[in-house]
Amino acid sequence: MTFSSTGPLRAIPAADPVLTWRGAVEVEHTADWSRGWRLPLSRLRLFPGERLQTQARAQAGIRIAVQTDTTTLAGRFVPVDESGADVAAVELVVDLVIDDVLFGSTVVAVDGSFAFEGLADGVKLAELWLPQTGDVRLVELAVDHSARVAVAPPSHRPRLVTYGSSITHAGGAESPARTWPALVARELEMDLTCLGFGGQCHLDPMIARLIRDLPAELIIACLGINIYGQGSFSRRSFLPAILGFVSTIRDGHPGVPILVMAPIFSPSREDQVGATGMTLAQMRAEVLEAVQILHDSGDPDVHPINGLDILGPAQAHHLPDGLHPDGPGNIHMATELTAIASAHLHQAAPGTEPVA
Repeated sequence: MTFSSTGPLRAIPAADPVLTWRGAVEVEHTADWSRGWRLPLSRLRLFPGERLQTQARAQAGIRIAVQTDTTTLAGRFVPVDESGADVAAVELVVDLVIDDVLFGSTVVAVDGSFAFEGLADGVKLAELWLPQTGDVRLVELAVDHSARVAVAPPSHRPRLVTYGSSITHAGGAESPARTWPALVARELEMDLTCLGFGGQCHLDPMIARLIRDLPAELIIACLGINIYGQGSFSRRSFLPAILGFVSTIRDGHPGVPILVMAPIFSPSREDQVGATGMTLAQMRAEVLEAVQILHDSGDPDVHPINGLDILGPAQAHHLPDGLHPDGPGNIHMATELTAIASAHLHQAAPGTEPVA
């Protein structure tokens, strides 16, 4: 599908400054396409690991905002999978949120095109949520030929940053605006930056520094499952690594609630010793102990979350592979996390001095 200045739809190149990219750490523009990055592309060598860098160009939590009176919003991607091949067999889904309400979802066609029709008349804020998995590059959007478009007004909402594994990346969600981070952000009326990296949540010090420097009024970090599987820490080093990672984040966010979540339920891993030399249940206890140590050491704004309280044995049917939540599982997680996050946001005391 192509659009032109003479057809029923008018094309807007992805790099046009009328489009605001939200949820991206940095945006890459070329002559032919644009894509968001969830790590700073200009300093990518500071975040080593080919798989981490690949996951960072997935568009989880990234959306494009524009103010317009169009009744049709369409567009075209150059979709590729992680090997760089054309995606013909992978189903990519985009969501459209209008004035903070989910308008609908649509599957991206094999040629990369998609369209939403039947939008209400009048000026509205349109946010296009890009597919949360794969490597998709946006070529252009398109609106009614006579439609007005303007830069979206600046968002003054508080910012939510989430960090974690594929469970936070949320490839099992039904669509990009239905991941648990997206649902929590929308329910709390916050702007989301999602740093969920499938297979790559290993407490990297440079990611702690990145989160430290990002604007945030709430931070949710889900720690442990990738470390269990890949053995990036041991019994000796896991607890100190958590303490250092969270303390680095705290340096840039005095008084901001930091919710540290231990792993959710995973039936086969609970009592099975992983590459760390610990069972998942033991690692969960270590995460919760780390938070208690930080709290006892003078940080009242770091809070533990037992992952079993978010998705536990009673919700095992929402783990089709025994690990990753499905669509309803993401909704369940969002419901539980929203209630916890809301309580801590209301308790947060502005102007708290940083912990020494």
